[in-house]
Amino acid sequence: MPYVGNSPASNFASVTKDTFSGDGSTTAFTLSKAATTNGVAVFVENVRQEPTTAYAVSGTTLTFTAAPVSASGNNIYVLHHNAPASTATHPAGQDLTAANTTLTGDVTIGSGTAADRKILFDGNAQDYHIGLDDSSDSLIIGKGSALGTTSHIVTDASGRVTKPLTPYFFGGRNSGQTGSGSDFVSTVVTTNRGSHYNTSNGRFTAPVAGDYFCSFKSFSSPQDLTSAHYAVEIRVNGSTKSQFYFYHSDKHFPIAFSEVINLSASDYVTHYIAGSLTVYGTDQTYATQSFYLLG
Repeated sequence: MPYVGNSPASNFASVTKDTFSGDGSTTAFTLSKAATTNGVAVFVENVRQEPTTAYAVSGTTLTFTAAPVSASGNNIYVLHHNAPASTATHPAGQDLTAANTTLTGDVTIGSGTAADRKILFDGNAQDYHIGLDDSSDSLIIGKGSALGTTSHIVTDASGRVTKPLTPYFFGGRNSGQTGSGSDFVSTVVTTNRGSHYNTSNGRFTAPVAGDYFCSFKSFSSPQDLTSAHYAVEIRVNGSTKSQFYFYHSDKHFPIAFSEVINLSASDYVTHYIAGSLTVYGTDQTYATQSFYLLG
């Protein structure tokens, strides 16, 4: 017959029928399978009996309130109602759509075989996913519909969490930088994740508001040995945020400091050479700086 919807996986289940002969004295009969009182339809002499009032069922035992009349043939028959299946299987390759769904038990995604699995959040402008990368045994939260293409948070089987797209810069110089009142500029870039550091002006621009770790290290010398006061500053948008101030009269000395500062989106931060210093850079390891979004 015609139908609306998906093709049924199989034919309708057949109805189980039990038949018995009454003898006027027997009240208990054994069914072919376990049932409940309201899970069967019982007929005696082709007259349907009232559940609970005329009979009751416990397991496979059908018990009448009064013994059915005697007959030469089967004058009792029982029809078993087919109970709904405890597990429903959705047709493969077809979307399962629900406006609102409440799940009260466990949900299992996958069958234990080696295969990537994901839950996709289909947004208007941007999609996101949570999924299992089965090849690396990692749980991934990422952007887009393809698992692992743009991973934001990755948790491995040992519980180690990485954020591959977190803004981060580390770099140094391959030549010295001399002068008072200038931003330190890294000309050698080791890492510039997200391209938030500008190698032409030494500015790291915050892509989002948050707390950022800033560090600076150099091997320096004063341009004027008669002046023994020097400073290297952390500046935000050109204004002093904090200052590393020191007194030194040696010809060569190291400088190293770090700080966590709060930035708004689009703020830029620099390390500013306030004193008359020469920052060595013949080897890029002599002078380095870094910027990293903590959260």
